[in-house]
Amino acid sequence: MTWKERRIVTILTTIVLVLAAALLIVLGIRFREWRAAQQVDPAGAPTDGTAADPAAYTSLTYDNGAATLSFAQNDSGAWVWTADETFPLDDTVIREILDLLVNWNPQQTLTDEAALESSGLDESTASLTAATADGTTTTVLFGRTTTDGTSYYVRLNGDESTVYIIADTLYQLMSTTIYDMCRLPELPALTEADIQSVTIQGPAPEDGSEPASMVLTTQQTEDGTVTWRYNGTDVTDNATVRSLLEDLTALAFARCVDYNPSEEAVSICGLDEPEATARIAYTNASGNDAELLLTVGERLPDRSGRYTRMDDDTTIYLLETDLLDPLMRVAASGLET
Repeated sequence: MTWKERRIVTILTTIVLVLAAALLIVLGIRFREWRAAQQVDPAGAPTDGTAADPAAYTSLTYDNGAATLSFAQNDSGAWVWTADETFPLDDTVIREILDLLVNWNPQQTLTDEAALESSGLDESTASLTAATADGTTTTVLFGRTTTDGTSYYVRLNGDESTVYIIADTLYQLMSTTIYDMCRLPELPALTEADIQSVTIQGPAPEDGSEPASMVLTTQQTEDGTVTWRYNGTDVTDNATVRSLLEDLTALAFARCVDYNPSEEAVSICGLDEPEATARIAYTNASGNDAELLLTVGERLPDRSGRYTRMDDDTTIYLLETDLLDPLMRVAASGLET
């Protein structure tokens, strides 16, 4: 081959390589465009089968292996518990679940036969279904946990060819009890200066006579000094009175124990024959006279607090022991002056 022929071959080879490189670049761009089109459809929904926006979902049902809960949006767009739409639902957990579906972020995606067989999905431990207004559904089926117990094997939308490993965050949210999703009533934010009187009544005597009562009344001077009296005696500096007032200004329910309880549940909780009642007269934020009635029953089995009701609300709540100690002492034994 002559020098001139070799030169022509070199030039042609260079041209071929340049064209091949250009073709690869074009193919790469086309591939990325195709992949993006596969990830998001024209309606904006990811192809993993989850909605693009948590607000798109209008219903949610899940079974955590111990209980099944169903929720839906009402005509006003608020989430309700379908078993009882009057239940005061705090939808925080629902929104967190839907956020996890929209931001689907598995730790691993597995398609090999061994992973499919060892996932435990043939005998699922939990399941979830979320639906949008147009009837599109997202389903998650839970298999066994990973070896360290911090993640789950799951199947998305019935795809039997793929197994995902996700953190146990979703399952933990699904394990929240309905009563832990109750929106708790806010007790009045009292200060000592707001309280006009406190009436505490103890348990009913076995002989059927009237329970003993103790009434604390207050007097305020023009300079704002508060004086507390019991049977005419100044008890402002009494240690029990000071503890009682401190607790009354910090009252807050810890959780809901039973919504719309049966008569049997009321009796079990000791609220048909309460251990104590406290009637607190106070001035509210509007400057008007108001009253708070607390009915206190038995201790919880774990002794973390007592079953309690507020005013005419039939729901049973938990008040923690630390906020009830002086009140229960006074109800049982009166006030030593």
